[in-house]
Amino acid sequence: MRRDYNKLIRDRIPEIIQNSGKRCAVESMPVTEYRQALLEKLVEEAQEALQASPEELVIELADIQEVLSALMAAWQIAPEHVQQVQRQRRAERGGFDQRLRLLWTEDGDEDV
Repeated sequence: MRRDYNKLIRDRIPEIIQNSGKRCAVESMPVTEYRQALLEKLVEEAQEALQASPEELVIELADIQEVLSALMAAWQIAPEHVQQVQRQRRAERGGFDQRLRLLWTEDGDEDV
């Protein structure tokens, strides 16, 4: 039975499929489609992390890092630059160390 996917896959997946006795077809994407597919893959992997058990979470985080590495390469963004911006954003807006949850805000313009 044939199943259609039309999605970005890792480089060794065709080999793994063929070694399992199945057949598949693949094609190389143009750069613009590849970049879009990477962004979609990032969302897919984030959803998988959301659903992962504590034991599976490290695998999903590794997959997310793989996609992030590919995104940086596709856009020619140096990892060091991302780390620099991360440090800057942390200095300006903070991190997540305090585990804060925003419950509500209120405009200061209301008549009391």
